[in-house]
Amino acid sequence: MIRVTSLRKHFGDVRAVDGVTFAAPDGQVTGLLGPNGAGKTTTLRMLYTLMRPDAGQILVDGIDAVDDPQGARFALGVLPDQSGLYPRLTAREHIEYFGELQGITGSELRQRTEHLLQMLDMTAIADRRVAGFSHGERTKTALARAIVHNPKNVLLDEPTNGLDVMSTRAVREIIRRLKGEGHTVLFSSHVMQEVSALCDTIVVIARGRSVAAGTPDDLRTQTGHQNLEDAFVALSGLEAEGQPS
Repeated sequence: MIRVTSLRKHFGDVRAVDGVTFAAPDGQVTGLLGPNGAGKTTTLRMLYTLMRPDAGQILVDGIDAVDDPQGARFALGVLPDQSGLYPRLTAREHIEYFGELQGITGSELRQRTEHLLQMLDMTAIADRRVAGFSHGERTKTALARAIVHNPKNVLLDEPTNGLDVMSTRAVREIIRRLKGEGHTVLFSSHVMQEVSALCDTIVVIARGRSVAAGTPDDLRTQTGHQNLEDAFVALSGLEAEGQPS
């Protein structure tokens, strides 16, 4: 489980994150939904300890991610906004390398690697260098290495951005499978159809703040809109500011 309380991060005079608070329970998919520049990626980067917050608390399965970032990392699997793959390594080598970083070796690592390659339909590209991979193949590789250690909590930053239909379906199936196995899944997106189809709870972030949280039905009821996109526009304040949705 992940709990975030009054999280803040400023860059000079810019308040990128300005008091975000939410909880992401085990066995549920929680979505961070917000317009570009709302603070979603900065929030996630603080959650997986790439950035240190200026204020607030992050608890990952009870571990304080600010006081014990290494302990929090072991409980997290992360697909960041930039995959950061090593171009000369193969897909298999990426998975095995990250498995070893998490202390997994020998037959256990080989079994987990093979399982992920099959689950993500990557066997045909397993031993190719990623330098020539498509965007979808790179995303699958980054996702496989993120969950090789079977983390209880999985953070995904716009995991289907730029993917084709089949790759998108594969990633969505992985998210559903992780949920079914009791994992905490937290992901950011601005794709309304994806959020509506996958999320048990949606946290709406706008101007660096968490402005609403609830099920898709809760948000529709709260705003009086039957369409989730219309509810999001109302909650995020885009309509009042005259911005396009």
